[in-house]
Amino acid sequence: MGYEFEPKILGFLCNWCCYAGADLAGVSRYQYPTNMRIIRVMCSGRVDPAFILRAFSNGMDGVFVGGCWLGECHYVTEGNYEALSVMHICKKLLKLIGVNPERLRLEWVSASQGIRFAEVITDFVKKLKELGPLGIGEGIDADGLKLKFEAVRSLVPYIKLVERERLRVHFETEDEYDKFFSSEEVDRLFRELIVDKLTISQILLLLRERPLSTGEISEILGLSQSEVSRYLNSSAKDGLVRFDEVQKCFVPV
Repeated sequence: MGYEFEPKILGFLCNWCCYAGADLAGVSRYQYPTNMRIIRVMCSGRVDPAFILRAFSNGMDGVFVGGCWLGECHYVTEGNYEALSVMHICKKLLKLIGVNPERLRLEWVSASQGIRFAEVITDFVKKLKELGPLGIGEGIDADGLKLKFEAVRSLVPYIKLVERERLRVHFETEDEYDKFFSSEEVDRLFRELIVDKLTISQILLLLRERPLSTGEISEILGLSQSEVSRYLNSSAKDGLVRFDEVQKCFVPV
């Protein structure tokens, strides 16, 4: 019998609704896959982008976030709206580094919806099986995947600042969030404020391992040498790298 891939999932479940729904599913003995390990949080809005990225970098094939339905949060701050924004941003970050954003899933499950919880998890596991193991499903080797996640994780404080200053919104419906985060305006902001910094972050991580030439960096990252030169010149002006005349390579400062 051939090997059947079983995805590893980490789930962050809101204490008041989704966790209670999961508990109900268990008590009621509803059948669903046991691929998910659960972390209970007091609110889905407590789930930080760093938690999600760390889960993936530690080998999870999928990350699930479950919260209260919009308008039914148990806190005045309505953290589930914040969770919705975080999910959109994290999906964009995953796409930027070549990871399928469908590996991250957000769902609303009330305390009385044990059946819904079982159905959602069953569907998520099925989807992840179709996608395959993290990295392999995207055609990214283990070293490349590690580099990408380390680079994006190092930018989390900056990304949270961008979110607070430029992407903090509050709408009433999921459709409005979907429309906003899929807009050309948000795509432009990501290109202008995050894409270049993410590439520079990857270059700096590579140089910390060993000195590299422009051509070597170009080959590793799949960028043109002119693009790499632009990033290196920018980083040199910022005092992050320098060219070593002896080794004829770039090194970190």
